[in-house]
Amino acid sequence: MNSLSVNEPHRIGLNCTFADLMDLYESNYSRLRLLLPELRSISDAAVSEVPDCIGLYLQVVDRSRHTTTLRLYYAFPEPSDECKAPYLKIRIYHDARTAEAMTGMVQRDGGSVDFGESLRSRWRRNRFLYKWLGYCLRRGHRFGERSARRQNAFAAACELTA
Repeated sequence: MNSLSVNEPHRIGLNCTFADLMDLYESNYSRLRLLLPELRSISDAAVSEVPDCIGLYLQVVDRSRHTTTLRLYYAFPEPSDECKAPYLKIRIYHDARTAEAMTGMVQRDGGSVDFGESLRSRWRRNRFLYKWLGYCLRRGHRFGERSARRQNAFAAACELTA
């Protein structure tokens, strides 16, 4: 799948299939690679800071030869503590070139919403990741020092669909 696809994939009704979910995992991997071009060498904790945006936090939970598991979240200042939302735990499968949002929590209507484990819930969680990664990339977030050419190409492709 083209990582800079300008089509809006992954529109789905009530009947999503496992194949649809795998396609979404591939798209998430492509977007994560734009956000983390140097994935294998990224530090265990990093923050992407962009002017006029809240910092995007990354924490590597586990690294192995075939997978990397990380947490990705914003940390909003709250009166009593920091509120981490959205907050997703993502597993990247290097050989398969897929990325799955394994668990996640988002803020909605003043409360937290946690996704379940049904196929539909996994779809919704990973569709959220797909949209959020696109938003982060359009805002200019990126971890690592690689050239901005790929990032600029993605932002230009996204403008065609807006």
